[in-house]
Amino acid sequence: MKILVTGSAGFVAGYLVDELLKAGHEVVGIDNYSKYGPIEKSYDNDSHYHFVEGDVKDTPLMRELIEDCDQVIAIAAMIGGITYFHTYAYDLLAENERIIASTFDAAIWAYKHKKLKKINVLSSSMVFESTDVYPSAEGEQLKCPPPLSTYGFQKLACEYFCKGAWEQYKLPYTIIRPFNCVGTGEQRAKNEKEIMSGNVKLAMSHVVPDLVQKVYKGQDPLHILGSGNQIRHYTYGGDLARGIRLCVEKEEAMNEDFNLSTPVSTTVTELATMIWQKLKGDKPISFIHDDPFEYDVQKRVPSVEKAKRVLGFEADTSLSDTLDEVIPWITTQVDNGNI
Repeated sequence: MKILVTGSAGFVAGYLVDELLKAGHEVVGIDNYSKYGPIEKSYDNDSHYHFVEGDVKDTPLMRELIEDCDQVIAIAAMIGGITYFHTYAYDLLAENERIIASTFDAAIWAYKHKKLKKINVLSSSMVFESTDVYPSAEGEQLKCPPPLSTYGFQKLACEYFCKGAWEQYKLPYTIIRPFNCVGTGEQRAKNEKEIMSGNVKLAMSHVVPDLVQKVYKGQDPLHILGSGNQIRHYTYGGDLARGIRLCVEKEEAMNEDFNLSTPVSTTVTELATMIWQKLKGDKPISFIHDDPFEYDVQKRVPSVEKAKRVLGFEADTSLSDTLDEVIPWITTQVDNGNI
């Protein structure tokens, strides 16, 4: 199968493109390097990977790339951590709408006139931002109040792009909602606003790399946002990539939506303690609780039963094993000045 991946130089795509190539697919990637700048990937020279530096908002270019593809995976977006939601509240909404509209314009054209079979859209757990139902199952996003952040609202809009394109043009789709992806590959974004957390400048304001660098740089007591009781489901990037591949490959995924996540809940305090122990051993840990950001959702717990039942997907890499891979990568990036 030939698959177009937008945002192919990004964090999640780094795991996904590798997963697709290993499964025997041909991959066309497009990215404008707007977040990190040019980054070398292990598969850059793979004969089944074809990369184009370009802007997804360039719809004629997207038509050229998509015209002989079987499916497209729409990942390209402005995305960052919690401070990103506040710093770029308008840009996240406006730019991501332009990106997704261009992607759908090209996909609808290719479905009508070429051989495209389906669009796969990466949404976000943030569509459940305003829910009070846990675990949150697929469909809850239609029952709970809309997200309060512009990022969450725009991700919900992406899902409505799927709905509209199906209703008007019968373009098949799969909606994919990753939960708190953790892995290697994140660096300091080119347009990242510097945020201080105690005496340390935050990297991307994603909790795992920020906590790792603070502990590694010797911050003690350790600063965390809010109470530390925030609940997340930290999902390994390799597991998420496998789940996305299954969404692409399985007929049962047609016109469905899936939460892709580990079933294990972890508080920020538990995460921080785990990272501390891996870097500091038995040294006692203490915390300073900084004021939380407005859109720091306190609880995000997915139902994962549908993905297991329909796709046969389970995210089974433990957080401890994930951190064993991620921590050395982050500390190397700190040493190299990339974070």
